[in-house]
Amino acid sequence: MNTASASSQDEAPVLFEERVTANGKRIGIATLHAPKTLNGLSLDMARLLDGRLHAWAKDDGIALVVLQGAGEKAFCAGGDLHGLHRSMTEYRAAGHRDIRDNAYASNFFAVEYRLDYRIHTYPKPLLCWGHGIVMGGGIGLMSGASHRVVTERSKLAFPEITVGLYPDVGGTWLLHRVPARGGLFLALTGAPLNAGDAIYAGMADVCIEDQRRQQVFDALTRANWKGTTSDNANVLTSLLQEHASQPAPGPLQKHQALIEQICAHEALEVIAGAIRATSVDDPWVSAARETFATGAPSSARIAFELQRRAPELSLADVFRLEYIVSLHCAARGDFAEGIRALLIDKDRQPHWQPKTLAEATSAWSETFFQAPWHEGDHPLANLGARHEATNA
Repeated sequence: MNTASASSQDEAPVLFEERVTANGKRIGIATLHAPKTLNGLSLDMARLLDGRLHAWAKDDGIALVVLQGAGEKAFCAGGDLHGLHRSMTEYRAAGHRDIRDNAYASNFFAVEYRLDYRIHTYPKPLLCWGHGIVMGGGIGLMSGASHRVVTERSKLAFPEITVGLYPDVGGTWLLHRVPARGGLFLALTGAPLNAGDAIYAGMADVCIEDQRRQQVFDALTRANWKGTTSDNANVLTSLLQEHASQPAPGPLQKHQALIEQICAHEALEVIAGAIRATSVDDPWVSAARETFATGAPSSARIAFELQRRAPELSLADVFRLEYIVSLHCAARGDFAEGIRALLIDKDRQPHWQPKTLAEATSAWSETFFQAPWHEGDHPLANLGARHEATNA
């Protein structure tokens, strides 16, 4: 590789390499390469990653794929909030009314959700090393991987209520499957998960100490990879278990009974009251209560309504519905205001509209679920068609 191409590779937002294993099979490694933004997922990153995953899927010489993040702090802390804020500001300044007129948001969410769905349905073993911060869009990338590693320093969360969004990137699907209705609590409070709780919640599979990462990667190149996906998946599972440690249960498990009691109610208003009334002397619970109290009422309502719909939706349907809701949030919701308060002006004083949960009623939220297209014209209409036909 010449100096110019090496420099170009170093500056790329995603780095790709292939390592030859002992028996000649290759491992594709993709590294999110934006450590200054905690590997926040940009549109360019998503496009590059999706294209390479597609190519590796068709390459018979690739036995498995590894997805990781550069730097010590994060795998991926979320999506490109600054770019989305610019697009929302320009959209509103131009007086647009059609949610499809925000070209950047339309492209960003479409590319991101297609990428997330590709990972969920990937035809080869895909190992995601989820070290450090894994939030929002980072969970979207990690959650669909066939093998999901967390470390002793992993911190997972869906903190969208603090910026006027909701747990998207397939969060509707993922959170609905958290035991004891814990997913609804996580959506409403943005409460973080450590390694033990991430595995309990179904967001990770195995915990490995971060200092053992190089040992794991060396073992990957020595392994005897086979010709079939199922065989290679078994090889990878066994290899990871050899390096795994048992993480201690986290606060989500510790407070499982309390959370199940809080979220057992059918009405969001009653659940909200139960969260506010919680007096458990525990920093995790207190922080969750405070985040809910200061978060966007619109986000709480939308997340709640999505969880109500989740049991009837396929994974592809979830991404299609979230795409509609996300464009509505970008067009007229609290999303722009939440980013302004947190990242632009940094005053941490968002002016939510509606101001209260009493105003953010179920009827109020209905327009966020209305599509501007006929069913067959949805930009993600064909999502899952080939995969579902293959597995019919």
